[in-house]
Amino acid sequence: MHIKHIRTCLLMGSLIVIRQPHHGLAQQNLDASAISAQPGYMERDGQHDFDFEIGDWTTHLRRLAHPLTGSTTWIEYDGTTVVRRVWNGHANLVELEVDGPSGHLEGLSLRLYNPQSRQWSLNFANSSGGTISQPTIGQFKNGRGEFFDQETLNGRAIYVRFVISDITPNSCRFEQSFSEDGGKTWEVNWIAIDTRLQDDSAKAH
Repeated sequence: MHIKHIRTCLLMGSLIVIRQPHHGLAQQNLDASAISAQPGYMERDGQHDFDFEIGDWTTHLRRLAHPLTGSTTWIEYDGTTVVRRVWNGHANLVELEVDGPSGHLEGLSLRLYNPQSRQWSLNFANSSGGTISQPTIGQFKNGRGEFFDQETLNGRAIYVRFVISDITPNSCRFEQSFSEDGGKTWEVNWIAIDTRLQDDSAKAH
């Protein structure tokens, strides 16, 4: 899915350091350190977080034509997403291919699990650029994945948030948002809904 310039102009998805205000990040890190220091605390192992997505999917994609400009023009695409395990599940590779009124899009997302931090990095590329963009980094909690980074758009520093939600055995949602005010408000610019191909259920196991 998170395609990144199918991310910064287009962008995944879906879809990748953490794009929230630095004060908030520092507080989160302090809180995490305090929790991990408690006796008997065991941090969650998230290396199987993306197991639900392995296989073939149909994808309906909507992207905002000009993020953070006041634009309300959305462009729609339809196509397929294929997700494969790499390194026995410690990584996975997403291949997105969609078509729409604005043309043909092909993107990759390489997702890598860090067993020390227990976080994922989502690394995007699209076929027109040929390079991997800055990753968004984060993790899943209560069935929802949130990943952040800080980038520039039209010369301005922005935060980027990539969310994976509404996860079921046969569907899931990928949403990217930008913030130009340090994470106080967010504008959604990328929504992808994936539906598992009916003959592909076995690949998820």
